[in-house]
Amino acid sequence: MNYVYIVECKDGTFYTGWTTDIQKRILAHNKGKGAKYTKARYPVELKYCEELATKEEALKREYFIKQLSREQKLKLIKERI
Repeated sequence: MNYVYIVECKDGTFYTGWTTDIQKRILAHNKGKGAKYTKARYPVELKYCEELATKEEALKREYFIKQLSREQKLKLIKERI
């Protein structure tokens, strides 16, 4: 499976990504070994996760989410809870 996720960094910023192993990716972010963007901003908290069948679907969804404003991301997160 492929996962698109949003994490909230310790400074309150959001980071969106995709992975095939969500637990491993979050663990990496929290060890400071995640994406370059989160290296100085860990620990992170998983706020949103969506499972998709293919890598192409995940990449499209990730791109869509990255284009959202902070307020739109918060709304998306609240809708999934």
